[in-house]
Amino acid sequence: MMADAPQPQARSRDPIGVFDSGVGGLSVLQALRAELPDERFVYVADSGHAPYGERDDIHVVARSQAITRYLVAQHRIKALVVACNTATAAAILQLRQEFPDLPIVGIEPALKPAAAQSHTRRIGVLATRGTLNSEKFRVLLASLQDQADFVLQACDGLADAIEQNDAIKTEALCVYFTRASGPFGIEQNCVDTLVLGCTHYPFAADILRAQVGESVIFLEGGAPVARQTRRLLAARSWLATEHTLAPAVVFGTTGDPSKMQAAIARWLHEDCEVQSLNIE
Repeated sequence: MMADAPQPQARSRDPIGVFDSGVGGLSVLQALRAELPDERFVYVADSGHAPYGERDDIHVVARSQAITRYLVAQHRIKALVVACNTATAAAILQLRQEFPDLPIVGIEPALKPAAAQSHTRRIGVLATRGTLNSEKFRVLLASLQDQADFVLQACDGLADAIEQNDAIKTEALCVYFTRASGPFGIEQNCVDTLVLGCTHYPFAADILRAQVGESVIFLEGGAPVARQTRRLLAARSWLATEHTLAPAVVFGTTGDPSKMQAAIARWLHEDCEVQSLNIE
């Protein structure tokens, strides 16, 4: 006999899964918790297999599938947020095919909002090489080519430097990549809008800001992802209806839990336990 399908109220108590190649997705988790304060989350940092942005699609798809299977089987997630631009570009279609009943929200560089806001019509895009080379990104870029001039910059090594909390390397790379993308400003022919096309990059926003000036608009994808997650859950009546006393977030990593704990303390200002995960 087949089991009855879960009722909406029962599913409302299940957590939302979130994963990234490392700690960059914590920037998306911040936005999700602000938008959905009553929800529970399970966050997986695949730091043991990072960085995604400099690996081929086969690797990224395989890791994305393995993590999603783990989250579905072990945590019975009601929705999945792919908090990684590279994984979204490489794997989200395969994930939606394998898990057709699971609401899945991906993240992509905020090119459309940038085109709508830019006055100089010159927009900088900082992203991983994997994101910029993906078919999904090329299609998005082609749809906006007549609206603005996009200056694309592959930031090799930057996500990993942020992941490792290497302040000296992070600053050096931010200086190098912004200089390669400029000039910045509100004058004609200057980049007046900068898209942070990797979830790690918001954690280097202060360094980037020091290089490009206060007038440049920064755009990232966390808030739109959070709003879309709310919409998909609301459409299914799966939103949490009350705050739970259970931990708001369960954290796990395939890398070093102590490094993950340090990143959470540094960026989320929380002291919490991080599980060591072996996801194959």
